Amino acid sequence: MQLKNALYRPNNTKVDGVYDEWDKFSSFSEYDDFCISWLKECKRVLKDTGSIWVIGSYHNIFRVGNIMLNLEFWILNDVTWHKTNPMPNFLGTRFTNAAETLLWCSKGEQYKKYTFNHKLMKKYNGGKQMTSVWRIGLCTGEERLKGEDGKKAHSTQKPEELLKRIILSTSRKGDIVLDPFFGTGTTGAAAKKLGRNFIGIEKESEYINIAEKRINSINNFFPEAEWEEDNKEKQERVQFEMLLNERLINAGEPLYTRKTYSAGSAAPAECETAIVLQDGKLEYNKQIGSIHRIGAIIQKTPSCNGWKFWYITREDKSILIDDIRNEYLRRKNGL
Repeated sequence: MQLKNALYRPNNTKVDGVYDEWDKFSSFSEYDDFCISWLKECKRVLKDTGSIWVIGSYHNIFRVGNIMLNLEFWILNDVTWHKTNPMPNFLGTRFTNAAETLLWCSKGEQYKKYTFNHKLMKKYNGGKQMTSVWRIGLCTGEERLKGEDGKKAHSTQKPEELLKRIILSTSRKGDIVLDPFFGTGTTGAAAKKLGRNFIGIEKESEYINIAEKRINSINNFFPEAEWEEDNKEKQERVQFEMLLNERLINAGEPLYTRKTYSAGSAAPAECETAIVLQDGKLEYNKQIGSIHRIGAIIQKTPSCNGWKFWYITREDKSILIDDIRNEYLRRKNGL
C-alpha cells in the first residue's frame, strides 16, 4: 500500500499513508510466497469446524484470494466493508475508494460443519437477515489508538465493530480466535468483549505493548456476549405407520386431542377422539386421513402438526405421540 509520491490534501496538509516496514515487499513474487506460507500454517491449525477470514483492499485481496483457492480453502462469502467515512481521492484521478473485501472461507469444500450463527446475526441486525455488505465507519476519534508522540499508533487499525461482526457470526462463546497479524489488538479486544478466547501473533514490539495495555484495561463486555445461537437439529423424518410396525402404537387404539385422566376414565368433554387404522391413518367422524390432516380438520385450520396435537394413553398416563416418535428414534439409533 506504499505511496510512490507524497500526497497532499487540498489544504496542503500531507496525507499520512502507509510507510511501515511490514508493508514492504521487493516483488509480487515475494509477497505471494509470504502469503502461501502463512495461509498454509493457518490451514494446518484450523479446526474442521472452524473458518478463516482474510481482509484486504484492491492492492492485495485478489492475489490472496487466488492463493486461498489454490490451497483449496472454500469461499463461503465475500463480504464488502463499505466505509461510511472514506478518505477522498484528493487528486481526482479515481473514484473514492470506499470499500475493502473480506473473504470468509471454510477449510475446504468437504467441511460443512463450520460455525455460522445465522439466527443470532439476524437478531443483531434488527430481525432482518444480514447481507454481505457491511456499512461501518473507519476507526476514528477516541477508538483510534495514539502513540506517545500523539500520532496514530497503527496505520491500518480496524474498527472494533468490524471484528465484532466477524467473531460474533462465526464463533461461539469459549471458542479460540487466532489472529496471526495482531497489530494493536483489535481482534483480541473484540474477542474478550464477546467471551471468546484468543491467540494473537505480532512481531512489532511497539504494537505488542499497545495491545497488552488495551486488552488488560477492558472491563466492559458487549451485551451480545451472552447471546447463543439456537442450534436445534432438524428432526429426523418419521412416518406414523412406522410406529405401528414397531408395535409402539397399535391399530384400533384411540388418540385424544387432550390429556385424559387415566386409562379407565372418560376423556374430557372438550376432547375429540380418533381411531388408529392398520395403515397408520386415523378415522374421525367417518373421515379418514393422516394425523396431520385429521388434526387440521378438528382445529379448522389449513395445517396441523399431528405429533404435537395427539395424545395416547400409556401406563395409565396420557403422553404426546411425539414422545412415542422419540422412543422410536432412540431404538432406531441404538440410544
